[in-house]
Amino acid sequence: MRWIGRRESTNVDDRRGIGGPVAIGGGIIGVIALLVNFLLGGNIDTSQLPLPGNSGGAPMSQQEQAAQDKQAKFVKVVLAETENVWNELFSRSGQSYVEPTLVLFTGQVQSACGGATAASGPFYCPGDQKLYIDLSFYNDLSQRFGAPGDFAMAYVVAHEVGHHIQTLMGRSQKMARLRGAVSQEQYNRHSVAMELQADFLAGVWAHYVQGQNLLEEGDVEEALRAANAIGDDRLQEQAQGRVSPETFTHGTSEQRMYWFKRGYQTGDLSQGNTFRELGLE
Repeated sequence: MRWIGRRESTNVDDRRGIGGPVAIGGGIIGVIALLVNFLLGGNIDTSQLPLPGNSGGAPMSQQEQAAQDKQAKFVKVVLAETENVWNELFSRSGQSYVEPTLVLFTGQVQSACGGATAASGPFYCPGDQKLYIDLSFYNDLSQRFGAPGDFAMAYVVAHEVGHHIQTLMGRSQKMARLRGAVSQEQYNRHSVAMELQADFLAGVWAHYVQGQNLLEEGDVEEALRAANAIGDDRLQEQAQGRVSPETFTHGTSEQRMYWFKRGYQTGDLSQGNTFRELGLE
């Protein structure tokens, strides 16, 4: 993505270094914790779960600090580009876009949705309308999930902003009312639709970014590789050697790639009712 020198969002609360290190344990438990909460909306308290990977809280070298600062600049630019796109699209429909805040944290953080650690992965909290990202996830995408590239991370940010769009649309509030009112399997089906719609909205964003000639060769493939890597079927197969569709909360790899591509190819918000297409409306 062509991002160097572009505007950085000012809607950023940089808390890096405030949360401090957390205990290292991780393994498959930490990875599963990350995957459960990754892109889910941030309403799961994972503050007591172990942190997967990283250096165990050791101070960063100057080189590592410089690399992380560059990553921070990148996600700030991506957030600014989401602001550009969604302000324009909301304006076209006669609405005002309420911009979310991005919280950058290290190790652990408190949100209106509860406590979380880096094991939570990036998440969005509807309660305070903030996105939370520990930049160590940038490396997790490449090393753990085999999805390298800056646009893989851009997809993650755009997906979380997609959850913010759902909050502005009232969809997040409907999901909250469903919890406890339907069976867990039925709730999971709605969760899948929620996540796939956020993937679609990330694709819509990419469509308009491409229209500004900001995408580089291979960017869309990086996003699709990330979407493929975090499909429920693939993750369950890797973690437990079997797939349990009734427990899916995010959708299969094929579904996640499909909905991102649909948003990217059409740029048409009317094409993204995943709830209807999954037979939930």
